[in-house]
Amino acid sequence: MQTQQLTDVDEAVSDIADGATVMIGGFGAAGQPVELIDALIRRGATDLTVVNNNAGNGDVGLAALIERRRVRRIICSFPRQSDSWHFDREFRAGRIELELVPQGNLAERIRAAGAGIGGFFTPTGYGTQLAEGKETRQIDGRGYVFEQPIHADVALIKALRADQVGNLVYRKTARNFGPLMAMAATVTIAQVDEIVATGSLDPESVVTPGIFVDRIVVPAATATGEEQTS
Repeated sequence: MQTQQLTDVDEAVSDIADGATVMIGGFGAAGQPVELIDALIRRGATDLTVVNNNAGNGDVGLAALIERRRVRRIICSFPRQSDSWHFDREFRAGRIELELVPQGNLAERIRAAGAGIGGFFTPTGYGTQLAEGKETRQIDGRGYVFEQPIHADVALIKALRADQVGNLVYRKTARNFGPLMAMAATVTIAQVDEIVATGSLDPESVVTPGIFVDRIVVPAATATGEEQTS
């Protein structure tokens, strides 16, 4: 399927349904697709399962989605930070479910989904509450726990630029979970700072091939020259 080039972030997320599982790129604020999340809020989708490294920062992006009680369940590594007050309030009130996953396991579970792997054994979490209800095994005298892949209906990611067929390059640490999530979702939507002509990107710099990207969009603020910070 050819990558769609869109000019409107609201159009890009217009078919995300209630109850969808949505992967959202970002490591804290770095690489978080804030404009796409704002569009998802305007879309009104609710009862979402969100996969992210964190559970929102401050009052914008994912934190704003949680504040509006659109997220039923979150799968993440770091739910508690000094500025994760919206998640903290919703969790303590019993309005959001949490699946806590060690960061390496989270990345590998997402990667496994994209690579078509049915699961893997890892020592991380063995013998802790995180292993309760999961298959365990002794391998070469060491305890391992079986982890399953994490698939998603949609991935919302941020990249520095794309070419016209959806190949993506990232800016420094803003790369984080985006490449893995792009492979693990049925539909991948990337917001980028610019779209360049096909063939103008150095192939050695392309991190996410366009075959994994369904839609690319340049948010209006970026298109009009407003400074981007991540």
